[in-house]
Amino acid sequence: MDGIELSADEARRLQLRAQGLLGSGLRRGGMRGLLGALGAVQLDTISVLARSHELVPYARLGAIGRDAVEAAYWGEGAGFEYWAHAASVLPLEDWPLFSFRRRAFRARGWRWHKVPEGVCEDVLKRLRAEGPLTTKELGGAKAGGDWWQWSDHKIAIEWLLDIGEVVCVRRIGWRRVYDLAERAIPSRLLDRDPDDTECLTGLVARSARCLGVGTRTDLADYYRLRADQVDAVAEAAGLVPVKVEGWRNGAWADPGALAEPVRGRHATTLLSPFDSLVWDRARTSRMFGFDHRLEAYVPKAKRVHGYFAMPVLAGGRLLGRVDPAREGRTLVARQISLEPWAVKTAARRETAFDALRTALWRAAEWVGCDAVRVEKVDPSDLASLLVLDPPD
Repeated sequence: MDGIELSADEARRLQLRAQGLLGSGLRRGGMRGLLGALGAVQLDTISVLARSHELVPYARLGAIGRDAVEAAYWGEGAGFEYWAHAASVLPLEDWPLFSFRRRAFRARGWRWHKVPEGVCEDVLKRLRAEGPLTTKELGGAKAGGDWWQWSDHKIAIEWLLDIGEVVCVRRIGWRRVYDLAERAIPSRLLDRDPDDTECLTGLVARSARCLGVGTRTDLADYYRLRADQVDAVAEAAGLVPVKVEGWRNGAWADPGALAEPVRGRHATTLLSPFDSLVWDRARTSRMFGFDHRLEAYVPKAKRVHGYFAMPVLAGGRLLGRVDPAREGRTLVARQISLEPWAVKTAARRETAFDALRTALWRAAEWVGCDAVRVEKVDPSDLASLLVLDPPD
């Protein structure tokens, strides 16, 4: 693949800007603009400082209120939930582009569980008569036993979500509230049914816009497409072939990303492990030299960095991780793990400590804490040097 040549630093800066973590462009659009720019915000049940879908806008917009976050995701005309990189909140305008996935589910006939006969009709009848309902109101999510043993109504409602007959219109706590797509999705979007090629072209173009630059695998991963699907539509999506220093494979860039130089201030923040900047482990290693892994499901004795280790972003680099917790009004850093390069010299160490101080105290203030305590530092010989007094 021939094309423009980019340095590794240029590629990294393009991604940081595209992800709203360098410069002010994305911040000017607020929450609604952020969802549109990121294309997808991954959902997850784990909540430490906050849930992941709250941490993502916090990292870019600062101490935004949780009501504003929820309104931007599930308010009228805002977003919808569907399967993208994982279960995600997506801009409402992108509803037609997932027609290809809804069709694929229909053609398959089931996803995780066989759909019980007649139950879908019962669920749709109740939604028409009663309005939006939770799984609990429909009869409960579990059939007893382990978590994956869904009730018939849970199987039916999730299948109806897969094929686009129903939509999650909001959440109560962590419970989805379902409604008929015909009520929740504007007709101008609901009536559009683009073919697979149009869907894939639009999503690949969005992947490139959200990443700035990426290999075929990178672009496929953003919305869980196949690499051959990217190849088939990359030209139609208007992507620019590029070569990136140190990358074994060719790549494509968003033409808009190449149109103007990258300028602005870098964000200093804690990132959710599910943040779209780092959710692709192979890409994160290639872009930042940072091996990222969520250890929440690893046995405690085998964890290296902690239960919910959050990458620390500063100066456009990932300099370490913080495994946070809250005890009353104290934010506890159960473990701080710093990358070797970040503490190699006294000057780098001072820069890293300043970034940690900024990131931890900003997060503490956001979640209503007025104290920060550090329990463990790796490398351990830095523990006595790390002082995290409140910034001036």
